[in-house]
Amino acid sequence: MLIGTSQINSIAWVRLYPPSIFIMKKVVYVETTIPSFYFNQRTQPEIVTLAKWTCQWWDNYSANFELVSSMAVVEELNYGNYPKQAEKLEFIQKLNFLPITSEVIEIVEIYISRQVMPADPKGDALHVALATHHKCDILVSWNCRHIVNYNKFEHLRKINTLLGLNTPMLVTPLGLLTGEDQ
Repeated sequence: MLIGTSQINSIAWVRLYPPSIFIMKKVVYVETTIPSFYFNQRTQPEIVTLAKWTCQWWDNYSANFELVSSMAVVEELNYGNYPKQAEKLEFIQKLNFLPITSEVIEIVEIYISRQVMPADPKGDALHVALATHHKCDILVSWNCRHIVNYNKFEHLRKINTLLGLNTPMLVTPLGLLTGEDQ
């Protein structure tokens, strides 16, 4: 098969630039549990381990991603009065925030009506709808009951397919570490 002139020009152009300019960072939606575990002060061994993995991912690998969040996370972090609250809020404020649009609210309502997510429109359904609507590649969370859950993912994927939406990967920080860190 012969290669045309336009293909040769394209190949030459690709060779002029380093591969790094062709690699786009994955967009990761950072849910409320991430700053909570990053600044964890609880002493239960399992919680300490989750916090350790959160800090490892954030400190060593988060720069490999485009991190985003939302005012929904800020509102959850503002609720109540607890240790390290100011640090958690400062932590999340460094990220770009995705807007909560009418389309996002529509998706939340569908998730709740289809019983994919708990019936709190300002909670887990909102985080997933934000990540979905804004085409995030990944949603990172330690909420394994309502978000990072295989059964939940399958149900979300089916609903999102019917809506013509992509479903972000739902992972914990542990899932974003490389093998040598665990």
